[in-house]
Amino acid sequence: ITLTHKGYIKRMPEGAYKPQNRGGRGISGLTTREDDFVYEMFITTTHDSIMFFTNKGRLFMLKGYEIPEAGRQAKGTAIVNLLHLTSDEKVSAIMPVSEYCPDNFFTMITKQGLIKKTSCQEFARIRKSGINAINIKEDDELMGVKMTTGTEELIVSTKDGLSIRFNENEVRPTGRNSTGVIAIRLNDLDEVVNFDIV
Repeated sequence: ITLTHKGYIKRMPEGAYKPQNRGGRGISGLTTREDDFVYEMFITTTHDSIMFFTNKGRLFMLKGYEIPEAGRQAKGTAIVNLLHLTSDEKVSAIMPVSEYCPDNFFTMITKQGLIKKTSCQEFARIRKSGINAINIKEDDELMGVKMTTGTEELIVSTKDGLSIRFNENEVRPTGRNSTGVIAIRLNDLDEVVNFDIV
């Protein structure tokens, strides 16, 4: 499954790509519009749940088979045709989930440096219209989401080049409708740009 920066998504069978030897030129995976690029690409099954987290803190879910299949040269389908997004809402994180293990968490970070983790089981039933995954303040946005085990080492980096690393067990799990706690204190005009598991 590929998702582009401008919000075009498509599903292709894994067999669309074949192994190449050293010196191979590669093949085109999709044709993008001008100023667009592939934002996310992953391998999953048609029966996995694909979670879509938006910058407004909402969560949508589609099954793998609900994403339209397209050829290698196709641009894909606009994500707004599949999800009930508002005009200023865009997908900020996407991930496949095969099972909702009670020991796993969705750990979320916002541009203003707030972090929150919530048990995966709280997201096992999602309405078509989406649900709130995190309460977002008016001047903030959801920046990134990772599935974690409760004991991961996390790293958060900012636009000004600052970063912090800490163990996930320092963040207490909270329910769906909470805002989160401070992960990193930011200078004026700075914002979180990257969030990952070390």
